[in-house]
Amino acid sequence: MKFKFLFSVFILTFLSCKAQITSLYVGTYTKGESEGIYKLDFNTKTGELSNKRLAIHIDDPSFLTYSPNREFLYSVNGSGFLSSYKINEDGSLSLLTRVSSEGRGPCHIAINEKGDKVVVSNYGAGTVSIYPVKEDGSLGEASQVFNHNKGDNPARAHSAQFHNNDLYVADLGNNAVFNYVLEGNEYKLKSDNIIKMEGNPGPRHFAVTKDDQFIYVINEYGGSIVSIKKTKEGFEQIDFDLTLDENYNGQISCADIHLSEDERFLYGSNRGENSIAVFERNIKTGKINRIQNMSVHGDWPRNFTLDPTGKFLLAANRKSNNISVFKIDTETGKLSFLHAIDLPSPVCLLF
Repeated sequence: MKFKFLFSVFILTFLSCKAQITSLYVGTYTKGESEGIYKLDFNTKTGELSNKRLAIHIDDPSFLTYSPNREFLYSVNGSGFLSSYKINEDGSLSLLTRVSSEGRGPCHIAINEKGDKVVVSNYGAGTVSIYPVKEDGSLGEASQVFNHNKGDNPARAHSAQFHNNDLYVADLGNNAVFNYVLEGNEYKLKSDNIIKMEGNPGPRHFAVTKDDQFIYVINEYGGSIVSIKKTKEGFEQIDFDLTLDENYNGQISCADIHLSEDERFLYGSNRGENSIAVFERNIKTGKINRIQNMSVHGDWPRNFTLDPTGKFLLAANRKSNNISVFKIDTETGKLSFLHAIDLPSPVCLLF
């Protein structure tokens, strides 16, 4: 009986430990020591990162996304391509397809809820490309390419996201957020500027609430977040907030932005100040209020993510070659630093 009891305890402990480990894939720049996409194990109870290994040798996989069923992974490659991968049982990746991004400097990739379309933002060319995804996870050639160049200043498409039948694109060069709408099987331009951006803020990334009613745009040059509400007539700006500490006077270069799972808090990364700005959010009005600027314990946080439990935030610090892990106080939204691990040129974190 004692042996059976101890064996049962062992099995339950083993299953519990296994259940709290999830995979983290890391996209990188490969101009230095990095060799491609890395995979690590993340403990969702302790916040520990371990078992670092190379998932696939590939050039400049700077931004990553999963298929909805998590059987496939997609990346942009800085040399002007996007790639699809099969996720193997051991977590390694096998290359399926590699197609042209239809523009220079692809920097962001996203997939729709059905998993049958991906969209790529080409920063260098100022174009946005849409691709069909086949059942086996492979990619077809681009089905639509949108060129945002329309004046003296070059377009700089920086990120795009599908939401229901809408496709939103943040264009840093045009200081605008574009809105495309699905008609049939193609996207049509509805607005080349959902709100007027004052000055030269440089919209880079954005977060959209689950009900599709609020959009939060982080501005790379402006050190700010613009809060936007969707209305029957279109869109309206409802708030404007700075991301930097009042005493900071150095380089301004905002990067990434994410909502907490319960949407009570909003997080944005400041390169230069090298911090995560934490905002509390009024769920009814959509307005936000900055409550913390937390050092990333590294240099140049290009991307960050929240873990599946919503209890940890991880920041990819490109210039200092490390990933920092923070504990999230789920009541206040504030961060406390836990530890950091070394990894060459991390620029995208994907749970």
